[in-house]
Amino acid sequence: MKKNFVLALLVILVAVASCSFTNKSFESDDKDKLLLDLITYVLERGHYEPKDLDDTFSSNVFDDFIDIIDPTKRYFLESDVREFEKYRFMIDDEIRNTDITFFNVVYQRLMVRMNEAKEIYKEVLAEPFDYTLDEVIDIDYDKQEFAANKKQLKERWRKQLKYNTLAVFENKVENRISDATQGDGPQASADVLVKYNEIPTSVDRALTEEEARENTKNTLDEFFDFVGDLERKDWFVQYINTIVEEFDPHTFYFAPEEKERFDIGMSGKFEGIGARLQKRPEGAKIVEIISGGPVWRDQTLEVGDEILKVGQDGEEPIDIVGMRLDDAIKLIKGPKGTIVDLTVRRVDGTIEVVSIVRDVVELEESYAKSATIKTDDAHKFGLINLPKFYIDFEDYTERNAATDVAKEVERLKEAGAEGIVLDLRDNGGGSLKTVVEMAGLFIKDGPIVQVRSSGQRKEVHEDKDERIQWDGPLVILVNELSASASEILAAAMQDYKRAVIIGSKQTFGKGTVQNVIPLDNIVRSNEHGDLGAIKLTTQKFYRINGGSTQLEGVKSDIVVPDRYSYIDLGERDQENPLGWDKITPADYKVWDGYIDFETTVANSKKRMENNAQIKLIEENAKWLKEQQDETVISLNYDTYIGRENEAKKRSESFKTLRDYDSKLAFESLEYETELFTQDSVLREKRDRWHKSLAKDIYVEEAVNVLKDLKMNNIKNNERKLASVKG
Repeated sequence: MKKNFVLALLVILVAVASCSFTNKSFESDDKDKLLLDLITYVLERGHYEPKDLDDTFSSNVFDDFIDIIDPTKRYFLESDVREFEKYRFMIDDEIRNTDITFFNVVYQRLMVRMNEAKEIYKEVLAEPFDYTLDEVIDIDYDKQEFAANKKQLKERWRKQLKYNTLAVFENKVENRISDATQGDGPQASADVLVKYNEIPTSVDRALTEEEARENTKNTLDEFFDFVGDLERKDWFVQYINTIVEEFDPHTFYFAPEEKERFDIGMSGKFEGIGARLQKRPEGAKIVEIISGGPVWRDQTLEVGDEILKVGQDGEEPIDIVGMRLDDAIKLIKGPKGTIVDLTVRRVDGTIEVVSIVRDVVELEESYAKSATIKTDDAHKFGLINLPKFYIDFEDYTERNAATDVAKEVERLKEAGAEGIVLDLRDNGGGSLKTVVEMAGLFIKDGPIVQVRSSGQRKEVHEDKDERIQWDGPLVILVNELSASASEILAAAMQDYKRAVIIGSKQTFGKGTVQNVIPLDNIVRSNEHGDLGAIKLTTQKFYRINGGSTQLEGVKSDIVVPDRYSYIDLGERDQENPLGWDKITPADYKVWDGYIDFETTVANSKKRMENNAQIKLIEENAKWLKEQQDETVISLNYDTYIGRENEAKKRSESFKTLRDYDSKLAFESLEYETELFTQDSVLREKRDRWHKSLAKDIYVEEAVNVLKDLKMNNIKNNERKLASVKG
C-alpha cells in the first residue's frame, strides 16, 4: 500500500509538474530557486497535514534559521538581526515567488562574521586566562540576547574559550600530578582535585595553561577548517530544511549526497573499499576497517594509513590533499568489480600505490544478531538484537530485517532456546514492510498496523500467513529511543498480548509514515544535475486497537527506569510534531497462548520494586537530569574543581552500576563461532557485546519473565510451526 501511495502521489505530481517545472520556469538557471519551488509544491500537495504559508509560518522560519546557524549567538550582532527583521513576515511571500533574498542576506553576513570570529578566537587565545577570578558563564544560550557590539561579542567568545580551556587545563594538571607522584604519597591515591594554589611546583602552571589554550586553538582550527569546506549549497540545504521542518520534524530534504547516505543506512550496505575515513590536512586518514570488506580481506591497508591520491584503474590519479572529504569519498567509492588505485602514506612514512577491487560492503552493526543465554539453573534462552528495520530499496529479496530475524529465530530454536528476548532498544525504525512480516513470525495471522493517508480511509496491514515461526515465550525490550517501526511491532504484540513489553515508561512516540520522493522524477528537461529527494510525511500509524502511536508511543507492561528517564526525549519534545488521535479498532483476537498474562507482569513489577540495582538506576537518572539542568558554570578554578569533586563523589556512588553481574552466560551461535577463526574483529565485537549483556539488568529481568511464562503460563496447544518463515 505504501508503494502504491508513492506511485499515486508521483503520478499526481508528475502530471502537473512535468508541464510546470522545466528550465524555462526561470529567467536564469538558478538551481536554488528551482529546489525551493519544487519542494514547496510537493509539501503543499503531498504532506499529511500541509501548513498555510502565512506570516506565522514566515516568522517561525525566520527564528529557526537564525537559531540553527548561530545557536550559541557568537557570530551575529544585535544590529545584524535587526537588519534581518525586515524579512520576518516576508519569507512566505518569497517562497511563493521563488525569491531567496532572505537567505542570501543572512548567508553573506554569516560568512563575514565567521571570518571575524577566526580573528577573535586567535586573539583571545594568545593571552593567558586568569582562573583565580570569580566569574561565571551561562551556557543556556536560548535565553541570551545577541551581542550589542563587537566588544561584547569578543567578551562572549573570551568566556566561552576560557570555559573550554578550563576543562583541558584541569585535566592536564590532574594527569601531571599523577605522573609526578607515580603511586607514591597521598596525592597519587587521592581522587580529590587540588585547589589552584595547592598545585605542586612539579607542575608548571603557566606552561600547562599555555598548552591548554593551544589545545583549544587546535580544536577550533579544525572546526573552522571543516566549516571552510562547506559550500554555499550546503548552507542553502540547511535553509531549505528549516522551511521543510516547519511541517513536522520528520519531513526532510536530502541533498544528493545525503540521499545516498540514507539509502546506505536503510540497506546496511554500500559499494566501495570498506574503510571509514577522516579528513586530515595531508589527505584522508583510515580510522576503521570494516569486517568483510575488500580492505579487510586483502589486508592491504591498516588504520592510520593516509590516502593521498585516488586513481581509477590505471588512469592518472587525482590529488585529494585539501579536498572536501565527501568529494574524496566519491572518488574512492564505486561499482562492485571496478578497481581503484590509492596512493597511500603508510603509518611508517613510506608511500606506495595500492590497487583494490571494489565490492559490496555490509555494515554488520546494522544487522540483526543473536546469542544464547544460559542461566545458573540450566535453562537456555535466546536474545535477538535488532538495531533497525533495514531493507534494500532496490531489491527486497536481498537481505532485510524480517528474513534475518526469521533466520535467527530458527537458529535459536535449533540451539534449544526456551524463550526469546527481542531487543528493540535504541531502534529508530525503518521499513514498514519488514515490521508486518516480522510480527507474523509470532502470531497465526491477523492485522498488525493501521495506516491512514490525509483525507483517505484507513488501510489495515495484515499477516496472512497462518504459520507461526515462534510460539514460545516472548519478551520485547524497548526504551525512549525505540521509534516508528519498533513501536508498531511492540504495539501489535502488546495488543495481541503475545509478548511482555519491558522498558521505559513509553517509547519515542513517532507515529507517522514518510515516503522518499526523488525530485528528479518531477522535473522535465533538468539541466541542474541530481536534485536530491524529499522525505515526506504522508500517513499516520495506528495500533490495531485504534490508538495512534504518535506522541504517546507504546507504554511498557513493566516499566524499568534507565538513564533517560528524566531527560527530555521523544516526539513530544520535537519541534512541530503532529498530534495524537484515534480511529476505529481493527478486527483481531487476543492470542490465547498464555494462561495468566497479568500474573506474570505483576510478579515482574514486584521484583523491580524491591531491586536495589533498579533503585540506583533511578537515582542516577535523577542526578543526570540535575547535571543537565545546571547551566551557570563557574570559571574560577577552585569553584570549578569543587563542583568536579562533588560530581566525582556522586559518580563513584553509581560505580556499582557498571560492576553489576547478572550471572547469566551469553554465547554466540554455532554458525558465528565458525566465522571467528577467520575474523578476530568479529570475535572481539561479540565478546564485548556478551560482557555488556551480562551487566544488563533489563535482560536479566526479561529472562525472569521468560521463565515465568515458560513454567506457569504457556498453553501447550498444537500449532502450525514454520521452519524458516519470511
